Amino acid sequence: MAEITADTSLQELAAIISQALEAQGLMATLSGRAAVSIYTNNRYQSHDLNFVSTAGTSKLARAVSALGFVQTPAQRLFSHPATAWLLEFPAGPLGFGQKVVSASALEAISTPFGPMRIITPTLCVMDNLAAYLHWKDRQCYDQAAWVAQNQTIEWEQVKEWAAIEGMNTDEWLRFYKKSINVKTGNA
Repeated sequence: MAEITADTSLQELAAIISQALEAQGLMATLSGRAAVSIYTNNRYQSHDLNFVSTAGTSKLARAVSALGFVQTPAQRLFSHPATAWLLEFPAGPLGFGQKVVSASALEAISTPFGPMRIITPTLCVMDNLAAYLHWKDRQCYDQAAWVAQNQTIEWEQVKEWAAIEGMNTDEWLRFYKKSINVKTGNA
């Protein structure tokens, strides 16, 4: 396994953590803003890595301590002396508004650093739109659009999900147009 240094990229760090957890039989899926960073080629800069897991914190802590991570006084965060990124393990299951997804339904993706378990781009869009709809966080709306502009999205799934979450048709159309216009060069 690669050593974590000050030069370790976010994607490499996520892959290292993902592989270490899997080696211990722990399933954890990268989500949140780190997924946005990866799917947008760092257009958004995350400061932490959220791996959602149903495993207990003590098991997760043991697995990442072998990499040099230690729990912070906040207990929910882990830090590493060689990197500024913090690590957090939100309790599973993976949820995107009312949609719950089993982590076992998501396959690890291949990266230049080895396999990494991460939410899909479509789920990343839903994750950010859920934050926008729930907290009216405009940054999350923009981040959802950035992911959509850079990745292949299952639009029918997002549209059906958005309707269930209460996104009105006009708001959905604005988001969809914002998301595809840049990708197709029509911005």
